[in-house]
Amino acid sequence: MEILTRIKSAARILLKGGPKKNKRNPIPAITPEEVAEIKQFFPREKFFIFGHARSGTTLLLRLARLHPEVHGNYQAHFFTRQPLLKSLVNTPEAEEWLTRKSNRWHQERDLSPLVLRAAADFIMERDAARAGKMIVGDKSPSSTIHGQAVRDMHAVYPDAKLVYIVRDGRDVLISERFRNFVEESKFLGAEDKRIIEELRKDQTPFINGTRSIFTETFIRRVAQGWVKNLQETEDEARRLFGDHYFGLRYEDLLEMPFAEMSQLWNFLGVKKVDVSLGEKIKAEMSSNPDEEWQAERNQGIASFLPKGQAGNWSRLFTEKDKSIFKEAAGKMLVKWKYEKDTNW
Repeated sequence: MEILTRIKSAARILLKGGPKKNKRNPIPAITPEEVAEIKQFFPREKFFIFGHARSGTTLLLRLARLHPEVHGNYQAHFFTRQPLLKSLVNTPEAEEWLTRKSNRWHQERDLSPLVLRAAADFIMERDAARAGKMIVGDKSPSSTIHGQAVRDMHAVYPDAKLVYIVRDGRDVLISERFRNFVEESKFLGAEDKRIIEELRKDQTPFINGTRSIFTETFIRRVAQGWVKNLQETEDEARRLFGDHYFGLRYEDLLEMPFAEMSQLWNFLGVKKVDVSLGEKIKAEMSSNPDEEWQAERNQGIASFLPKGQAGNWSRLFTEKDKSIFKEAAGKMLVKWKYEKDTNW
């Protein structure tokens, strides 16, 4: 009887796998051999644009795809916002299916990284094929996952290129504040709503430095998140991607758009950067779809702040705002050369 029980148990494991688990093992990273195999089916070169929210990721992609060899689209959030690409296989049931012994397709290795890579490759290459372009990327801002987003990307796309755009955290703070105001975000508290009502009645105190558009809680939360995003993203990007990492500042893009885009396009591996692209860049930068959308949504609030400009913070920060931001993020401003020191 015991022998019969063991035979039945062995047969059950062979056909259905082992007993169910409550937690799956870590998803393995894709191997160089698997990358080479999958590129036979999805040959286009890939890139991903990361950046803290309100840092110019949308503008950067709009400009990048002006090049006849480059295509891109918005916010698949493969690695930057829950539930993430890996949620497709990140369950014990998915692991059991992709590793079970009766599944003769997996060649004794978890198929999960190939499933993730194939899904993302198809989504991007499907779009690029329609555009007739051979370099394709996604832009997805990341404000909460930071370094983990870079590690997750590298586990699936060690051969891809990572672009990271940084904007002065003080302008990030203002842009995020006004987006929340315009959208009347569900995250606004009672004090936030009082500020909105006062701003609608009279903008003067908010411009002459006597009234802040922020709460202290908001400044600290966004400033600390901005610091963590910059620190972790750049550290992990340099460690994992090396010369496949390209970092730039939003303000430099505004000041020298053709020079910055030429560097980016060359980094992405285009064959040629034609000077005629300079005029296309100027035309693209003359429009601001986000500003137009915000004006439609809430004209009274949206009109208070010129969108996309560098240095808006200097006319809206109160002395207390400056003090709080310096405490939370002053060193990072110096690191990215937005200030020489904290005496601003």
